[in-house]
Amino acid sequence: MNNFKMLRPENFKEYSIAQKTVPGRKLTFAGGTDALDLLKERILQPDYVVNLKRMADLRGIQQEKNHVRIGATTTIAELAGHSVIREKFPGLQQAAESIATPQIRNMGTVGGNLAQRPRCWYFRGETYHCLKKGGGMCYAYVGLNKYHAILGGGPCFIVHPSDLAPMLIALNATVHLLNAEGKRRKLALKDFFQLPAQNLFSETVLQEGEIITHLDVPIPQAGNKNLYLKFKERETADFALVSVALSLNMRGNTIKSGQVVLGGVAPVPWVVNEAESLLNGARLTEALAEKVAQAAVQHAQPLSQNKYKILLTQNIIKRAFRLIIEA
Repeated sequence: MNNFKMLRPENFKEYSIAQKTVPGRKLTFAGGTDALDLLKERILQPDYVVNLKRMADLRGIQQEKNHVRIGATTTIAELAGHSVIREKFPGLQQAAESIATPQIRNMGTVGGNLAQRPRCWYFRGETYHCLKKGGGMCYAYVGLNKYHAILGGGPCFIVHPSDLAPMLIALNATVHLLNAEGKRRKLALKDFFQLPAQNLFSETVLQEGEIITHLDVPIPQAGNKNLYLKFKERETADFALVSVALSLNMRGNTIKSGQVVLGGVAPVPWVVNEAESLLNGARLTEALAEKVAQAAVQHAQPLSQNKYKILLTQNIIKRAFRLIIEA
């Protein structure tokens, strides 16, 4: 880890001044759970670290008329324990509680979970100068790739590690961004992430000096059912081999509309676009779940060691539907 200086802005004005007037490379973080690893692994070697923890406007959960606002520096533990989240968004609570350990959930933040870097061992290790670090090849393509992408991969085959992102996308969340010039923009969370074919060196559309301020999550319609399931190797403190976020707007036993979003299988949270036409107006049955499961992996291109993810993805989707049917 290289030596760096710490900047601690307390509001947007101070943040803007820090970004525009202090020269040198900067790393911005709040909880620091991923940033610390990136520093120790020398993937990032900034001159300054900008700590957002003191910026009160970035933290908290507020229920508005039609949506819930979630501040970017709200901790994962706060999200999981909030009464509105438990009542309106059980799938989001499940996603939050599936993350790592209680200690990390009390430290890690919502924004950090969305913007974290991939956990590929070739990217994280100092030995390999892989494509994502400006090298000439993706070592996972020809090497150890048990945990890598079966969908959307190429030329790099990372998977996005966020648990919150698939569920928030299934819930139609909007992410709000702010740059050092004070310019704000918002976009659907699904458009926040980028495939390696779009941008090899960044997993998100965040520009230099730009931060996540908050997310808006629409309050689900009456009859909505949402859940999050995650399959991992270890019982605790592990990333998803495969996960599924499911949100269904129901009228009786008929699905008015629905979304299926996968984690652990692609370089971005993977929206199963094929599911939309299958779900809309369909009866909620296990036969429907089978069709959605097959559609989700019809374009899968597994690597040498991760073909198991195809069957695992199908089974976790069917299990998610079964839990909703039995609820």
